[in-house]
Amino acid sequence: MTKATKQISKLFAAMVLAGVASHSFAADTIKIGIAGPKTGPVAQYGDMQFSGAKMAIEQINAKGGVDGKKLEAVEYDDACDPKQAVAVANKVVNDGVKFVVGHLCSSSTQPASDIYEDEGVVMITPAATSPDITARGYKMVFRTIGLDSAQGPAAGNYIADHVKPKIVAVLHDKQQYGEGIATAVKATLEKKGVKVAVFEGVNAGDKDFSSMIAKLKQANVDFVYYGGYHPELGLILRQSQEKGLKAKFMGPEGVGNDSISQIAKDASEGLLVTLPKSFDQDPANVALADAFKAKKEDPSGPFVFPSYSAVEVIAGGITAAKSEDPAKVAEAIHAGTFKTPTGDLSFDAKGDLKDFKFVVYEWHFGKPKTEVSPQ
Repeated sequence: MTKATKQISKLFAAMVLAGVASHSFAADTIKIGIAGPKTGPVAQYGDMQFSGAKMAIEQINAKGGVDGKKLEAVEYDDACDPKQAVAVANKVVNDGVKFVVGHLCSSSTQPASDIYEDEGVVMITPAATSPDITARGYKMVFRTIGLDSAQGPAAGNYIADHVKPKIVAVLHDKQQYGEGIATAVKATLEKKGVKVAVFEGVNAGDKDFSSMIAKLKQANVDFVYYGGYHPELGLILRQSQEKGLKAKFMGPEGVGNDSISQIAKDASEGLLVTLPKSFDQDPANVALADAFKAKKEDPSGPFVFPSYSAVEVIAGGITAAKSEDPAKVAEAIHAGTFKTPTGDLSFDAKGDLKDFKFVVYEWHFGKPKTEVSPQ
């Protein structure tokens, strides 16, 4: 072996050792991907997701981590865009991340979940409510929130039994989440004998809804359900008030954001919203809620606590499986019950929670929302 060859050999050996050392160092942590919108029109919901998941990681690490290893957050921005979500999911796989809290929007979660299932990555969404996501027999996909097939009837039954409107319109944003839940509300209302006079879609991102509002006024609509997100509904509320449409409005958890009041101002007063229970108000969660407030983070968002619980379930699954193998962890999650700030969570064969209830709240401009669900 020549001197030059020996030097090359030593250099190669050093590189190999460096690679081993790097891999060994990386293996000292368990990476948890957090995938959701950091940018885009619904980034406020992403803030809730990242806040909740990172708090769980921080608190689990403060207690010693999982089986002696610390959790490491790896953040990904999908902007709630399906194409970007697919790119993010592929990056998660390429980065070697085996556990994901996300995604947030149903239209992004579904294509991303296809990749995670194929590539053996455990995904727990704390926010995507479309039933289609877990209807395909996947083993690696879970959620710590309820389904639109439950949220829609909760809204429809409340409208029929308690609001009792005369003429109803059901609108949606033509997207998987919005149209799906609007369809479920319409079906529930019709089953209860309530006629839906208008069932139509608007385009996400539109700013002018005057033609739709004119149609609602012409039909003498006194109640409007909207399936979609707060940017559009906020504008619909404001423009409806300006144009003299006197109707009560309701929407799903996708509109339950303080930003809707920033858009609609006092036109948001009295808006009905279906949301997860206010977990931050649970006496058992006072210390956790205070921990968020100490970081100047709002614990009241609908996806904060479900995101925290998603990390708890992943950590509990790893402990129960006595393994970081995602397939074994998924089996343990399916088989187990996990104590979290959103309750003792267990999952059915599809990866959905066995028990989750949506609550009806009334929105108040400049004041806290109030629960109006029948007790």
